[in-house]
Amino acid sequence: MHILRPQFRIEEQRALEFARRRGFGVIVTADATGPRASHVPFVLSERDGHAIVQIHFTARNPLVELADGVRRFLLIVAGDDAYISNDWYASPDNVSTWLYEAVHLSGVAHLRGHEENRGHGDALLAVAESRLPKEPWTLAQMEPGKRESMLAAIRVAEIVVDQIEGQAKLNQHKSDADHVAVANQLARSEETGHRPLARKMQALRPGLGYDIS
Repeated sequence: MHILRPQFRIEEQRALEFARRRGFGVIVTADATGPRASHVPFVLSERDGHAIVQIHFTARNPLVELADGVRRFLLIVAGDDAYISNDWYASPDNVSTWLYEAVHLSGVAHLRGHEENRGHGDALLAVAESRLPKEPWTLAQMEPGKRESMLAAIRVAEIVVDQIEGQAKLNQHKSDADHVAVANQLARSEETGHRPLARKMQALRPGLGYDIS
């Protein structure tokens, strides 16, 4: 579901749309012994004016008992990143750095009943399969006994998001010359994620002398 509701500020809408497109992140909370984390796919929706993140864990995951309706969880959704060398800039004496995009969504987590497992699985697959150039695979195509056994082995949790934080470092504070020089270097790179970052930098400041086709 696209989340573009008027109750969300423009920056929040962009952060939510970024998270929705990624669909995978790191969920973090803490118990008495310290931080706990899991890497999870998620579904992002909207209900009663709130963004809702729905995730699932294996039943034995220690995060299950921590989704108690009181404890806060943090979902970290990372995008592409790139190391930027000092000599990539047009001007001298810049500091080498990393460019990146990320979104943090946080709120109280609530455990859902087993009866919601199938709906969660269907929603998660619908989002993920829509990204592939083929007919979507669905849980209905799975042998019923195996499907029910698999669904019984997970627990679904929802985070009612009350804090949305988008983070992006794309050389926004640099001169046009430095911005273009770094974008051109990224566009020529074979590293995963570098070219998408170059295109985003170009979109931030269109009309400059990029080598990006």
